[in-house]
Amino acid sequence: MSFSHNSNKIIYLAGGCFWGTEKYLSGIKGIIKTDVGYANGNTENPSYEDVCYNNTGHAETVRVVYDTEAVSLSFILNLYYDVINPTSVNRQEADRGTQYRTGIYYIDENDLAVIKNSITELQKKYDKPIAIEVLPLKNYYLAEEYHQKYLDKNPSGYCHISTEKFEKAKLAVDGSVL
Repeated sequence: MSFSHNSNKIIYLAGGCFWGTEKYLSGIKGIIKTDVGYANGNTENPSYEDVCYNNTGHAETVRVVYDTEAVSLSFILNLYYDVINPTSVNRQEADRGTQYRTGIYYIDENDLAVIKNSITELQKKYDKPIAIEVLPLKNYYLAEEYHQKYLDKNPSGYCHISTEKFEKAKLAVDGSVL
């Protein structure tokens, strides 16, 4: 995926069920585009059923395209941390399994320092160790169309993120890029 505007970057965030994580992240000012898929697994082109039942190793993940002139990666990560349990292993709320693990998957090696710094700061808030996987993106396969913008299509669909958090994301402003 290429973009003509050179201030656009991509980060991949896994935060449990991708329906809510995608809707939440898509509301943040400066995020241009989001879609959902399966990342860092062991099989090619998995289906949702494969990911859920066939031990593919994929995580439900949101691809986030953002404008660095409008929002910083550290700001996005801090908002992301607000809607996950960063100490939970392979589980977010009622969703359980390796596909629901938390993860930050990067494609730009320069992002790693920002990610590591944000994890270090996050750890200061918890007694238990942070369980967020931080790895280079190995692969990403777009999820089926019915999963894309799922909560926009199905407003009463299941979500582990509260409506208050969605509103908070929409109102959040990154003061570091102003």
